[in-house]
Amino acid sequence: MRVLVLGGTSLTGPFLVRRLEGLGHEVTVFHRGEHETELPAAVRHLHGSFDDPPRDLRDLAPDVVIHMWALTEADAARFLNLFTGFAGRAVVISSCDVYRAYGRFQRLESGSPPATAAPLDEDAPLRESRYPYRNKKGPVEIPDQYDKVLVEEALRAQTALPVTILRFPAVYGPNDYHRFRPWVQKLVPGNPEIRLQDDFARWRWTHGFVENVAEAVVLAATHDAAAGGTYNVGEAVAPTWAERLAEWARVADWHGRIVPVPADALPENERMPPDFSHHLAIDTTRIRRDLGYAEPVTREEGIARTIAWERSEAAAGS
Repeated sequence: MRVLVLGGTSLTGPFLVRRLEGLGHEVTVFHRGEHETELPAAVRHLHGSFDDPPRDLRDLAPDVVIHMWALTEADAARFLNLFTGFAGRAVVISSCDVYRAYGRFQRLESGSPPATAAPLDEDAPLRESRYPYRNKKGPVEIPDQYDKVLVEEALRAQTALPVTILRFPAVYGPNDYHRFRPWVQKLVPGNPEIRLQDDFARWRWTHGFVENVAEAVVLAATHDAAAGGTYNVGEAVAPTWAERLAEWARVADWHGRIVPVPADALPENERMPPDFSHHLAIDTTRIRRDLGYAEPVTREEGIARTIAWERSEAAAGS
């Protein structure tokens, strides 16, 4: 099978590219050239801009094209214009920030939390507010235009190119943007306790280790039955944040205490303003049932690899 990956050289991409090539597929990676990573020699590299991708990408006639970097409505429109009629089907990466719970968590929308704390399945209500990172510091490029809800709407408004949408969780692992660095820095001898804002300590947010998340993309790309589907991706069970940190503490061999405290008991710069009564735990039953998804890397191993990377980066001054 011919697979074209747009992006694919930073966090999740290298794992899925290596896996696809290892399965015997012909893989081409189109990227900006900003992150050159070690990939199998058989993988073809093409460089260019996502804002103006070369039309000769169509000549590759991919059976599947995977878009790792569709951030805006304009990105989705360019993608559809370029590949409709020239690719067999597509897999596009979205995010769990499309859910209404995210808008309420960020206080972009008003509303009470649900009566039950059941995880959000793929049919849960979507965010009505737009551009969730506008005028904010966020972990995304072009925050003023970023909105995965608009990306999904553009993709679903057409049927000529069958599209699979994968809603990613909070992805962590070596080479992430140091999602867990502030906590790993505290999991050290001599630090007797970590104080957590109490509502944050009770909050649930689905995460996924980078290699495990990449496996979900591989399954979506290699299963024709995934065409037209939308799938949540991430761990099967999302612990509370206090439970998550306790797990990381065990792996790090840290024996201090995790202490939930009211927000006003913390220094002002450590208080967190989101509404933590709105959980971002997502239900990943569908991808497990329909595509046979299972994590290739255990939770403990993923945590251990991330801690080791963070400590090595700190030792190197990075």
